[in-house]
Amino acid sequence: MSKTALITGISGQDGAYLAKLLLSKGYRVIGAMRRSASLALARLEYLGIARDVEPFHCELLELTNITRMIERTKPDEIYNLAAQSFVSASFDQPIFTVEVTGLGAVRLLEAIRLINPGARFYQASTSEMFGNASRSPQDENTPFRPRSPYGIAKLMAHNFAVNYREAYRMFCTSGILFNHESPLRGREFVTRRITVGLAEVKHGHRGHLTLGNLDARRDWGFADDYVEGMWRMLQHAEASDFVLATGAATSVRRFVEIAARQFDFDIAWSGSGTDTIGTDTKSGRVVVRIDPEHYRPAEVHDLVGSPAKAAAQLGWRHKTSVDELAVMMALEDDRRVRDGITAY
Repeated sequence: MSKTALITGISGQDGAYLAKLLLSKGYRVIGAMRRSASLALARLEYLGIARDVEPFHCELLELTNITRMIERTKPDEIYNLAAQSFVSASFDQPIFTVEVTGLGAVRLLEAIRLINPGARFYQASTSEMFGNASRSPQDENTPFRPRSPYGIAKLMAHNFAVNYREAYRMFCTSGILFNHESPLRGREFVTRRITVGLAEVKHGHRGHLTLGNLDARRDWGFADDYVEGMWRMLQHAEASDFVLATGAATSVRRFVEIAARQFDFDIAWSGSGTDTIGTDTKSGRVVVRIDPEHYRPAEVHDLVGSPAKAAAQLGWRHKTSVDELAVMMALEDDRRVRDGITAY
């Protein structure tokens, strides 16, 4: 008998890749999305699964429609991927971020407890909860020190998932995922800002790309690899928390260099701080400049995860290197900009 999976935030990058994976395994997939969600089906259409997902309009700010959704769909597995997930925006919208990212998860957990406590629940936690980490690499036992309203809201949701697991014996698992990217990543995230920006420079749509902290280092993986880890967590015998990461950190500067080569740019850096520029050695053209607007009020400089527990208990390992990821994203955005495609 096939299982039913409910995915909140299905219109996002992770929701789309997870839906594709679950459909391939024979699941009935229900996608919860806001009525006002922009590009609600674009990513699902890109993956060729838009007609296979059952949509359910739901707002995580309202408890009654969450309970109605749980009652009507009767899911075996629930993946909570919905959030205000842009870190920089959380500084401008801290209360909204807490309402959606933090309290939204609590409302969902409470509805599950009251209506369908046997369902298995996945909470999308994040490496941003580690923030200004006290040690590296970070694992499931590293203390959390978030540096943004987004990280704080995610930690709130994470702690509630742990609490419902311990207090009510519900199957609540949190995936502490480090940065995971893809051609479906939103343009507001730095990896897509890089690949879209370089494509627009190449094709004459802008003069140069602007970035913030080039020396920030992140553990970047491919989102399609990571959704398999989410699924494996809910198939595990016991609910727990797992870090998913590649175990290697890459600077924004190096990601730019890898991606730039796909656009026939060879970047040489000069200057320092906000005066840093990236010049194409072949043409002498300035391709990258620094804009202080892209700096966060409280920066997280270095995050790298240890996926040892996920490897040992789930058999999960990432398959795609950061170099392969950057090339994949660059080639796809080169095609999109060339062909005038503006979605996601």
